[in-house]
Amino acid sequence: MNYWPLIGIALVVIGFALKFNPLLVVVGAAIATGLLAGLDPVSVIEALGQAFNDNRYISVTWIILPVIGLLERYGLQQRARGLIESVRGATMGKLLVIYLAFRQLTAALGMKDIGGHPQAVRPLVAPMAEAAAAKTHGDLPEDERQKVLAMSAATDNVGLFFGEDIFFAIASILLIQGVFEAAGYPMTPLQLSVWAIPTAICAFLIHSSRLMAMDRRLGRLKP
Repeated sequence: MNYWPLIGIALVVIGFALKFNPLLVVVGAAIATGLLAGLDPVSVIEALGQAFNDNRYISVTWIILPVIGLLERYGLQQRARGLIESVRGATMGKLLVIYLAFRQLTAALGMKDIGGHPQAVRPLVAPMAEAAAAKTHGDLPEDERQKVLAMSAATDNVGLFFGEDIFFAIASILLIQGVFEAAGYPMTPLQLSVWAIPTAICAFLIHSSRLMAMDRRLGRLKP
C-alpha cells in the first residue's frame, strides 16, 4: 500500500499553521497528492478541472460576498448592534441559543447555506452578540470580546455540523451509507438521518449550556 499520498494532509496542516494562503495550500496539497499517487501532471490538472466543473454551482455563492462587503461598508454591523441594543432582556447567551436553534433546524431541512461565517456570522450574528454582551455586562476586555466573537462562530459550526446530518440527502449521510454498505450493512439514508436526531439534540443542549455559562461568567467580570 502506498502511503506517500498522505503527505498531502501534512502539507495542508503545515500550510494552515504557517498561515499561508488557504487556496494555494489546498491546491498545492492536491497537486502533491496526485503526483505522489503516481499520476502525471496532466492527469492531476484534469482531475482538478473535472472536480471544479462538476461542482461549479458552488462558485455561485461567491457572488454574494461583494454584496455583503457593501452592506458592511454602509453600516450593516452598526445597524445590527443598534437593533439588539433596543431589545429589552436580550443577552449574548439567549441570542446565540436562538441562532443555534435556527441554524440546526434550517440545516436539518437541507438549507445549510442560509447561514455561515461570511454571510451571517461576521456581518450580523457576531456584532449582535457583542452588543448584547456589552449591553448586559458593560464594556468587555479585548480578550473577552474576542471570545464572544469566537463563540458566535462556534455556534454556527455546531448548529450546521449536527443539524445537516438529519437531512437524509446530505453528502455526509450518503458517505456513511456507502461505508456501511461496503462493510455488509445495507442501510437507507433515512435510517441514518433518524439516528442523527439524538446527537443533534445532545449537541444543542451541551452548547446551549456552554453559552449560558459563558454569559454568567461575563457577568462576574463586572467590577
